[in-house]
Amino acid sequence: MSRHLHVVGARARDRRPMLEQPAGAVFASCHKGLRGPYTGVDTILAAVLPDVVRRWPDLVDYHRLEILEAIPELSELIGPAPYTLAKDAPFMERTRWYGDTMTRCFSQGIITLLREYARRLREMGSVPPTLVFDAVHRAEGTTQQFVALFVRRVGADLWPAVIGTDGGVGSALEAALTEFTDRVEAVPCPDSEQWSPTDLVAEYILSDGTCDDPAAYRAYLELDPDERAVLHDRRAEELEPEASWGVRTAALAYHRERGTDPRGKGVTALRTAAEYLTLMGFQRAALEMSERGRALTDPVHDADTYRKFTNILIAQVLGLGRLDEAAALCSEVRRRYAQPLAHMTTSYFMAMIYTRFMVPRDNEKALDFQNNAVVIANGLADERLRLIHSGFQDNALALIEMHRGNLPHALSLVDGAITRADGRLGPDEWVLHRSQLLFNRARLLGAMRRDDEAYDVLTTLSEMDPRYTEYLTERAKICRRRGDLEAAIRDYDRAAELGPPLVEVYHNRGSAYAELGMIEQALTDFDFVLDMEPDDADTLLSRAELLVDGGELDGAAADVERALKLVDGDPRLHCLRGMIHLAAGDAALALPCFDAALAQDPDYPAALVNRAVALFELSEPGRSVSDLTRALELSDAAADLLLNRGIAYTACEDTAAALADFDLALTLPDADRPELLYRRALCLIGAGDRDQAEADLLECRRLGTRTEEIDDLLAKA
Repeated sequence: MSRHLHVVGARARDRRPMLEQPAGAVFASCHKGLRGPYTGVDTILAAVLPDVVRRWPDLVDYHRLEILEAIPELSELIGPAPYTLAKDAPFMERTRWYGDTMTRCFSQGIITLLREYARRLREMGSVPPTLVFDAVHRAEGTTQQFVALFVRRVGADLWPAVIGTDGGVGSALEAALTEFTDRVEAVPCPDSEQWSPTDLVAEYILSDGTCDDPAAYRAYLELDPDERAVLHDRRAEELEPEASWGVRTAALAYHRERGTDPRGKGVTALRTAAEYLTLMGFQRAALEMSERGRALTDPVHDADTYRKFTNILIAQVLGLGRLDEAAALCSEVRRRYAQPLAHMTTSYFMAMIYTRFMVPRDNEKALDFQNNAVVIANGLADERLRLIHSGFQDNALALIEMHRGNLPHALSLVDGAITRADGRLGPDEWVLHRSQLLFNRARLLGAMRRDDEAYDVLTTLSEMDPRYTEYLTERAKICRRRGDLEAAIRDYDRAAELGPPLVEVYHNRGSAYAELGMIEQALTDFDFVLDMEPDDADTLLSRAELLVDGGELDGAAADVERALKLVDGDPRLHCLRGMIHLAAGDAALALPCFDAALAQDPDYPAALVNRAVALFELSEPGRSVSDLTRALELSDAAADLLLNRGIAYTACEDTAAALADFDLALTLPDADRPELLYRRALCLIGAGDRDQAEADLLECRRLGTRTEEIDDLLAKA
């Protein structure tokens, strides 16, 4: 099996001879200074998509959302993006943001498209062009992640790729390159000619600061600062008229912040870029841009802009789990500004730290901060601002009350915000925010088990914004609670069709298929999840359970071992490992697995029941009885548990207890009557009650089971 290639060289000119070897290759420089997130991926797609559209437009249509959410400029090649409420909302009205999880999901969808395109090409006898990703060490995180996913999910036999770096990349990409590529060292190339300082500076500026020639960078630094600023202005003027959003978030912002008006045009360019990157969910890029913006903005004379950059920065560090940084930034804003909106916003951020992001939550501290935000919002002088912000802050307060268990109060807060907005806003105003209020209302109704009302609200929302597939997955949960698995699967199908390939959608659909006994379909969904995310422990567990049921013990064991390396503290995994040993006939190996599961959760029913089986097989019926007794205490009377405990009591020669269990089990609707009658008969024979034993055996025989064994017993009687 062939492998992808990783070419390592200090400079682009060193790597270039090896990168240019594949004839007809698509070459992409991935330096983030060119077009920010997905730089390089955009080049690859621009080269490939026209052929995909021509041959298989269905592939593009199915993945249109992922392509255009990641790289909107590609609409020029494949047509417009699907409609979403979020895309149409102005920045100030956005209350829903993507993050790293969703951008990874977009990458997964694009890679799924590329892999299927390559597969279809090869079926026709064609070969896709080699893809060359260079300067990946200077790529933005989205591109590095994309390359790591590509080399893992797309084999070199299907679509070869060449990756050029200087050897220094992030840990996730480094691991992927180590496992899926062959590393070769590029031979350093001597400078082919001596360039004048003027030419070197021109090269550096024209490269938008991405040139890695030390001589060019040195010449740039040696230039008079005022001359440098003028050159940056000229390059910005060249770029701006035709600048895509990618260019605006990278090269244009770079030149404007280094031009002759850094605190004017520079700050404007950085703010525009930071807002766009936030809208797109490019968290790390938005974080970097807001930090650069703060560095150029005067916090006293341009306080509004400084707070805007700071609010964006707080949102990004929160999303990345850097809670101490977020809290410190909130404190800075409160110290700097005696302004209501500044204190309202930072109080909200602090409340979210304690109720959304901190583990474990501290809802009482969250309430301290959020009540302050609510008071400020309700006291704003401007009536319209008061209406908008009071609704937003009441919605946040409702989240805290939900986490505190005060569901009716949480619902009343959301309902109040909805009523005020509907009464005072036009139908086309703040639509996204109002949809979020409705969604929270639906979730609260669901939490209160008012499922019919929740279902109706979610249906309304899915009609308003069909591409926001969380409405469908929430509605599917309600369908499952109702026992309507077919309806749940229809919602999962629709979510898979309209949205990006979210792990939750495919995992949950797979589990619904499994409940319906549609094992092949369930395994297909679980396989797809694990193709995208091999370390998704819940899906590894779910697939392993199905493999055990199907007798594929080796495959199940491999999934369990992989999952245990990820989450050793999950009792379900230890229990399933024990069940695999039991199925293989090795109770001695199974027993410590069940012990480990019960050490983590002493009342885990499945581990108690299966440990009881292992103990019985190891001739310890007394301990088996103890585990089954505890399992019965934790649940309603179950016929199968009573049957097993009765068998264990029989082995302990406790006939009365065994008969009591068999008698009770036979009264239950889920009873295995033939087996219970047979076991009770054996117990009665041991007790000397042959008449009742014979009656049980005859009834068991009439039911068509164990006929030979019963005939032998009756003959002896």
